[in-house]
Amino acid sequence: MTLFMLALLAIVQGITEFLPISSSAHLVLIHRAAGTTTDDLALDVAVHIGSILAVILYFRIESLAAFAGLWHILRRRTETPQARLAGLLIVATIPALVFGALLVLARLDEALRSVTVIGWTMILFGVALWWFDRVGPQVKVAQAWSWRDAAIMGLWQAVALVPGVSRSGITMTSARALGYERHEAARIAMLMSIPITLATGGLLVVRAADSGLSADMAGAIAVAAALSFVAAYAALATMMHFLSRVSFTPYVIYRIALGVVLLVIAYT
Repeated sequence: MTLFMLALLAIVQGITEFLPISSSAHLVLIHRAAGTTTDDLALDVAVHIGSILAVILYFRIESLAAFAGLWHILRRRTETPQARLAGLLIVATIPALVFGALLVLARLDEALRSVTVIGWTMILFGVALWWFDRVGPQVKVAQAWSWRDAAIMGLWQAVALVPGVSRSGITMTSARALGYERHEAARIAMLMSIPITLATGGLLVVRAADSGLSADMAGAIAVAAALSFVAAYAALATMMHFLSRVSFTPYVIYRIALGVVLLVIAYT
């Protein structure tokens, strides 16, 4: 893979990972243009590492609280606010882990990565985001996140294992359907991304280790991780800044337009 394509992959992954526009839809176009290589899996690991570090840094206060909460739970101090946050994130992550394991065991995870599937999911779940953002009340804040809401959002997040759905997009959709303010819906969605992205990254590390790496990949991985980190942080900061004043409609329009492009490619 050329340096240009490496940089493009990392930047696109970083920008799209946490925006409600699906990184899968963009990466499938890049891979169609650049072709696939034996190092693609290692690069996926790199960009996941970079992007998750960006969201942890941006939400560093909440992230530190969640990690501290895990320690509190292990020490059986379940009454602390940190333990409650960690518990809510665990509840919200379990459905995706279970569904993901079932997809892998059924060997459907790769079968779903078709241009046709991604095109349709981009459009359908873009419309869902627009609808719930339009009709959902804006009355709840992140501090009001309940066990019930965490479980419901976790079930929605599991659907995002189908490429093109967008993990961040569907969790924001579910939060808006539950009545969370737009900015707060994005905040919860980003916090939910931490455990599931770490789990996905761990799985990719195992797969990359099994497949082996080419000798010149160490530098490429570092570059990809750094570029992905910068792009993800910038995209996340921009989205969180503007969501307090604008709706999700621009993202929806973009999703539908890209979905149409993908379907044209798929059916021609």
